[in-house]
Amino acid sequence: MASAGGAVPTEPSSAHSELLAETVAWNLTNIRRRVSAAGGDCERIRIVAVTKGFGVDAWRAAAQAGLADVGENYAQELVTKALRGAGPTTADRPLRVHFLGAVQRRKVRQIAPLVDCWQGVSRTVEGEEIARRRPGATVLVEVNTEEQSGRGGCAPGEVAGLVRDLEGMDLQVRGLMTVAGREPAVARRAFRQVRELADRLGLPERSMGMSQDFALAVAEGATMIRIGEALFGNRSARPGSVNSG
Repeated sequence: MASAGGAVPTEPSSAHSELLAETVAWNLTNIRRRVSAAGGDCERIRIVAVTKGFGVDAWRAAAQAGLADVGENYAQELVTKALRGAGPTTADRPLRVHFLGAVQRRKVRQIAPLVDCWQGVSRTVEGEEIARRRPGATVLVEVNTEEQSGRGGCAPGEVAGLVRDLEGMDLQVRGLMTVAGREPAVARRAFRQVRELADRLGLPERSMGMSQDFALAVAEGATMIRIGEALFGNRSARPGSVNSG
């Protein structure tokens, strides 16, 4: 995992930025092929480019490749990239910023103006702070399908109640998010459980699947996949990067 502070790599050279943009474009083509092979519709499944640990050039590379969404896990890293003028725009619209990390109430005020979708909401008190700082915000409820201690998310049996609480705060609850275990069978079971739960609650979005398991997630009904290293390469190999898993 990355350092707790979410340190941001130094500003890359123009040559490095151009190479990264080429890499992202190439990798995105392969990812879309795999999405299609898994039975997904590339026009309907949203790819969130997970840019934690990659630096400000990753936002630009994602935009140049035509992606509309980026995801960050650390509040300070998000703020620093924004202050450095990362240029969060596609050809015709701003990039949508997803906050993927645990929601720390003391940091919500700092990042609220920058976040378009909060994907890690797992407690009512988190929703209260988001509603206070960003009324009407779009949120996803994170589900801990394995109910493991130390892992983010609320238990499946608590999701319906949390959704009601958040909607009562006038937050826009669009769907559910999960991080699955590494074993394929465990991951597939988790994705299926989240899809069925979202269906029962009438929620349209299922954010599930990352670089190592997005094809399984697509096969089980993901509408949104969160891709980092499969787009940008190994974080630990990037010049000046931090190791964030």
